[in-house]
Formats: sequence, C-alpha cells, structure tokens
Amino acid sequence: MSKQILSTNGEKLGEITLNEAVFGVEPNLHVMHLALRRQLNNARQGSANCKTRAEVSGGGRKPWKQKGTGRARAGSTRSPLFAGGGVIFGPKPRNYDLAMPQKARKLALRSALSAREAQLVIVKDFSAITEPKTKLLTSSLKSLQVSGKVLLIADTTKEENKNLLLAGRNIPTLKMILPSNLNVKDLLEADFVVVTESAINDITERLQ
Repeated sequence: MSKQILSTNGEKLGEITLNEAVFGVEPNLHVMHLALRRQLNNARQGSANCKTRAEVSGGGRKPWKQKGTGRARAGSTRSPLFAGGGVIFGPKPRNYDLAMPQKARKLALRSALSAREAQLVIVKDFSAITEPKTKLLTSSLKSLQVSGKVLLIADTTKEENKNLLLAGRNIPTLKMILPSNLNVKDLLEADFVVVTESAINDITERLQ
C-alpha cells in the first residue's frame, strides 16, 4: 500500500510504502472498543468521596428520649435520615484502571490506523515552519486540504519540527501528539490524521 509524501505546501515529494501489517489490517471493532474503554477508565480520578454516618461530625447525644414524644425513636442526628447526616452507599475513592494485554493494545492501534487510512496525510516534515507562528501552520494545514478535527503526529523534539508545538497550540481544532503517545481515542475522534514520515517509521517499527 503506497501513500503520497507531501510538503507543507501540499506538493508531492514522492511515495512511501505503508506496512500492510500495521496500516492494512481488518479493523477489530471489539478490541478497539476495549482499548477505548480502558483509556477512558484509566483517565478517571476516582476521587469522589462521601462521608458515612461514622465520619460526619456531631451526633454524640441522643436527640430526644426513647419513648413518650410521639416521634420515631432516634439515637443520633448524624443518621442518614437527618439533614447533615451521613450518606448511605455513597461513592468512595476507588481505582477504575483496566488491564489489557500488550498484544491486544497493539492490535487496537493497528485496527484504528487501518480504519483511518483514507484520512491519513503524510508530510515529509515541518521544517518550513521557520517561526513559532500560528498563521504559518494554519496555512500549511490549508494547503494539505485538511479540516475539522486534525490529529498531528510528529516528534516535536526534532530540529525540523522545533517550532511546531508553539505554532499549533492556539489552534482549537488541532491536537498534537508524539508517535509514542499514539492512542485509539485520538485516532477515532479526528477527521484527518497528519503524520510526518519519521513518525510513520517509528509507529511501524513499534507496531509490526
């Protein structure tokens, strides 16, 4: 499977052969769903905390005598029946993390990449962004004919991409990630996926 390599001006510079084992597999929807669920669950803080009747303050004295008042018997104003009392079965801090085998995680990424192959745009590099200016990157994205939610995968630590992070952080529809941070959620949410040639090689090496 071959794809065009473009410059940031949209000019064709050549072709790259994509590894069929990474970019041309039959998408496994079940594994992609599990990976997405794992990612969303692992992002949860799980810090919600309600106090039980044993943890709220006060309530040491019996509010009224046991008999003779005509009211229901009560031993503490910190009962869940009273305002200011404890909460019955309220949330407590917990860990929502889900485990997933490494082979399954790789299969999910290969499936997501294969599912988005038609929306994949491969760029040689972003050395043309010579200044950290948003308008330069906006112009490049327009030349590449990508719109909507754009996922940009590039190694911003490299010299040719050094201005990319500052140029793109003010574009609300653009999300930039490192090749090592590739994930199913971002791939599925994006309308277009822009990847540098070196990032393609990194991803292929890691997932094949």
